[in-house]
Amino acid sequence: MLTQPNLSWDNVPAQLLTQPGQLHDEWDRLNTERSHLPFLSADALAIALQIFGNGKERLLVGRLNGRNCAMCLLTNVGKLQWQTFQPSQLPLGAWVAESALELDQMAKSLLHGPLKLALSLSVTQVDPAYALRGDDTDSNRHDDYIDTAWVDIVGSFDDYWAARGKNLRQNMRKQRNKLQNESVVVQMRVTRDASEIPSAIARYGELEKSSWKSQLGTAITPDNDQGRFYTQLLVKAAERGEGVVFEYLFDDKVVASNLCLCRAGTLVILKTTYDESIQNYSPAFLLNQDMIESLFKQQTVRRLEYYGRVMEWHTRWTDNRRTLYHVTTFRHGILKRLAHARAAREAVEPTETPAQSA
Repeated sequence: MLTQPNLSWDNVPAQLLTQPGQLHDEWDRLNTERSHLPFLSADALAIALQIFGNGKERLLVGRLNGRNCAMCLLTNVGKLQWQTFQPSQLPLGAWVAESALELDQMAKSLLHGPLKLALSLSVTQVDPAYALRGDDTDSNRHDDYIDTAWVDIVGSFDDYWAARGKNLRQNMRKQRNKLQNESVVVQMRVTRDASEIPSAIARYGELEKSSWKSQLGTAITPDNDQGRFYTQLLVKAAERGEGVVFEYLFDDKVVASNLCLCRAGTLVILKTTYDESIQNYSPAFLLNQDMIESLFKQQTVRRLEYYGRVMEWHTRWTDNRRTLYHVTTFRHGILKRLAHARAAREAVEPTETPAQSA
């Protein structure tokens, strides 16, 4: 186990990670050693920094005996408070480290080293599959974030499908029979060519235009930050053979789409959408079934990760779930107690209504 005093840190502008060179390569090496997740590659983080960063983010490089053992992208979120760079488009916080380095230890080393007078550091959206959740101490706490689901691609699809609920299996069969009776030609289209990715994402955006996301202003369009991020991310990934878009078509019309990254036997669904105007069918479910069946047949992917909050529909496809978490480290124990008291106070204070504020 590494001890906190042995770690030394360099604190440099995060923009250095967007440039080819040693830092870029070292980030990828550490990511490969611990989690090997495609959305935590240096290329992915560089794109996120360029589109969602404010230019003030810092790259912290931790060394032990002269070698890089940890790297973190941090951003200031308040007076003397720091956290990992965490745009909503990234499922996990932006840090990588050697597998032997404990997360709580790394956070403590950061807070008492390069962050100088900082009062707290939060490492956000941590996956216990790659960093085991520690116990709370006098100076740190671990908070649940969300439960996320996954599907193990092990054995045969027939066995997997037989283990699903009777209602799901019957519903899918009825939908497919109805489509066939109505002479609707259905197919799943898989796009992996980097030159075709922008068109596939543009079609994804067209589906989101008519969804609830459009009303909230979070839908992907070719000219907004969301669209630019996913287009650049998947094009870059497709050039390495890691970016893929799964689409479901009724005749020649796209009715559902999944934007995905694939690496080292893990397929991650980053975004999913479907045509909400279709009332008699479940395009997203039809796509999910065909996609999972194809993964079982190909046997090149061992795990399908949803990396989003578990919804009721997830539970129809898998019984697997785990809890992502945040860990916050405080410089002094009294700061943790004060933060806890403040949170408890805010939780019981009534929300001010318009009548009260008039």
